[in-house]
Amino acid sequence: MRNDLAEYRELVLNRVEELAAVMDDQNQLDTVLNLVIPKSIWLKSDTIASSSALITTAQGKFFSNGYDLAWASTSKAQRELMNSKLQSLITNLISLPIHTVTVVSGHASAASFILTLSLDYILMQSDRGFLYMSELDIKLVITPWFIALVECKIGSLVASRHIDGS
Repeated sequence: MRNDLAEYRELVLNRVEELAAVMDDQNQLDTVLNLVIPKSIWLKSDTIASSSALITTAQGKFFSNGYDLAWASTSKAQRELMNSKLQSLITNLISLPIHTVTVVSGHASAASFILTLSLDYILMQSDRGFLYMSELDIKLVITPWFIALVECKIGSLVASRHIDGS
């Protein structure tokens, strides 16, 4: 068991370094969804102790600005791939048999908003950053699974007002 834990820690550290290498200052989710996050989360998920926790963080002004829309708009296939990868990632995060926490260090908008909501606990400073569904402003089609998760996590208008401090 001790060797498994050491191997898992090494995997996580390697993946953190790999993740940091591909992120830009916007922390957009294109390359990350396709390459790094899925491997680092569930590659060893069957050996994670139940007393473990997954903690996600980011650096800089943005936790994440969601998809790289310029990259996604180059083809319908790329948009569909990104949506499929995000849905798969969210499904796997929700299914992890451990507590999941996100520390939102800045703005979390669009796809990163739903990524944040998929975790068990959200921590953020009241004076820094915000959670934001920018899809509504730019009139993107929101998929049914995305809406279902928002409704499950936030539920009522009263709850959503509590979240944004109004």
